[in-house]
Amino acid sequence: MTVREVYNEKNKGFTLIELLVVIGILAILLAITLIAINPARQFGQANDTKRRSDITQVLNAVGQYTASNGGILPTEITALTAGAAATAVNNTNFPNLCGQLVPNYVPALPMDPSLPNSQAGISTCTGTWGDTGYSIARDANNRITVTAPSAYSGPIQVTR
Repeated sequence: MTVREVYNEKNKGFTLIELLVVIGILAILLAITLIAINPARQFGQANDTKRRSDITQVLNAVGQYTASNGGILPTEITALTAGAAATAVNNTNFPNLCGQLVPNYVPALPMDPSLPNSQAGISTCTGTWGDTGYSIARDANNRITVTAPSAYSGPIQVTR
């Protein structure tokens, strides 16, 4: 056996350079994958989908209330100045809207997903309930607009 054959048999492994090249390639592939997936964008789009669903749910509940009451809007909405928006914050702007809609037309007032404890929504209208994060407005023609102002891709509005 020659010296070269003995040397090759003892050193059957990867060199430091080979290991560094493989680690570098893996790091580049991981970076490309993270950029393609972009978890922040995915969560933002998921929250925007929930916001669209929530504001549509509120508009549907207002529509059902109006249909059940002979075309009369909830008193909290008719009290709004045409063109002025109000936000349901700490039960001050809409003290009766929750009571008018929950539980007959909607099981709970939905809350913006960026707010803490937003999964549960506002199911009880007693005491002081929290900020929904959504605003509601009425125009001169009694069209209702519900807005989710803190959306990932900009404000989301639905009007009926």
